[in-house]
Amino acid sequence: MTEKELDYEVIEINTAEIRVPHNSYQRNLSVTRARRIAANFDERIANKPKVSYRDGQFYVFDGQHTIAARRLRNNGEDLPVACKVYYGLTEQDEALLFAQQFGFSDVLTAGAKIRALIYGKDPEALAFLEATESVGLHLDYTQSLGENRIGCISTAFRAFQRVGKESYTEALSILMEAWHGEPHSLRGETVRAMIEFVDLYKGEFSRDRLVAKLQMVDPLTIYRKGQAMGVNMAGYKKYLYQVYAIYNGSSKKSALPLKF
Repeated sequence: MTEKELDYEVIEINTAEIRVPHNSYQRNLSVTRARRIAANFDERIANKPKVSYRDGQFYVFDGQHTIAARRLRNNGEDLPVACKVYYGLTEQDEALLFAQQFGFSDVLTAGAKIRALIYGKDPEALAFLEATESVGLHLDYTQSLGENRIGCISTAFRAFQRVGKESYTEALSILMEAWHGEPHSLRGETVRAMIEFVDLYKGEFSRDRLVAKLQMVDPLTIYRKGQAMGVNMAGYKKYLYQVYAIYNGSSKKSALPLKF
């Protein structure tokens, strides 16, 4: 859905009439961000808020912080603001457009973006949510560490897109069986390392052996030992190596070959 395909017009709307759909796809207003925008506001380059006219109401789906900044610059009082008003959008359409925004003043977090895509019923995002919840985990849109919560949403979603549902769910189920949703076992580094290992050694490793070996170590082992490698191995591979080393142990008979 591109802007050229949408029916819109630029009109002035009093900010008192503009609704923010916080209960569905919009994130909460950040007063700090609004104040930062207000302090550096330049009318010559300011973007017009994008608003959907739906069910007799105006709903902002891109620009709530710009609207708040304008009110701050007006001593906290409502005022007329020129907006791009779109017609014929459903709330799901708004959510998908919200997820696609690239505003310079307030870049979307991965959590906010995936939440909006899910609300907008994006097929890939819904499949990602279903796969995550199928193993007893939940997406944490605030992207915090927590029991049974995936906070590394961007890392997990990219891995899901790359390896597919089978390897993704297998990796998460192994983490769950080994450490029962312990927060540090769900760090981004560990989640990606496990997904990469499962996908790379698919059909070659013993699931039971891997779970048993993981249960013998602290959930932070993968992260700590990976960090200790410094620049000796690039990026995610130093965490993948920790899973590989835990699996192999001192066994020569059951050892997997190094493939990365």
